[in-house]
Amino acid sequence: MIKTAQITDLPGIMAVYAQARKYMAENGNAAQWGAAYPSEELVKEDIRLGQCFVGTDDKKKIHFVFALIIGEDPTYLRIEQGAWLNNSPYGTIHRLGSDGTHKGCFAECLTFCLNRIPNLRADTHRNNLTMQHLLEKYGFRRCGIIYVKDGSERLAYQREPGIPFS
Repeated sequence: MIKTAQITDLPGIMAVYAQARKYMAENGNAAQWGAAYPSEELVKEDIRLGQCFVGTDDKKKIHFVFALIIGEDPTYLRIEQGAWLNNSPYGTIHRLGSDGTHKGCFAECLTFCLNRIPNLRADTHRNNLTMQHLLEKYGFRRCGIIYVKDGSERLAYQREPGIPFS
């Protein structure tokens, strides 16, 4: 089940992000989130804005978390070495993290997001091979390179509406 995160979910969310950072570091991607991203302040802001979501089991344990931000992402205004697939209104999946114990988190996240907006974008670090694989498996196409606020590059992806997945 996916639900809008509440401030009471913060400890569980931060535990998931800690586990996700550990997984990333162990799999050659220590640089993308470092030791402290996303910060508790950023997660609180996502919760306040109603754009933080958690995936739970039937006992309400949080297994994954993500932000779905609908509307223009300032870091996506400039794309290099390619182009976006379209300029239609879109949502962006950000900060997807899993505790590693629940299979199918990405598919659940994607289904949830597609039910809110059919045109989706995402980005990931060049060393995040797990996320690149999932994005491509579920119909996202690599569109080019974008730069996040700190100036570091990310691989930019977009999924056009209407592409089925199983």
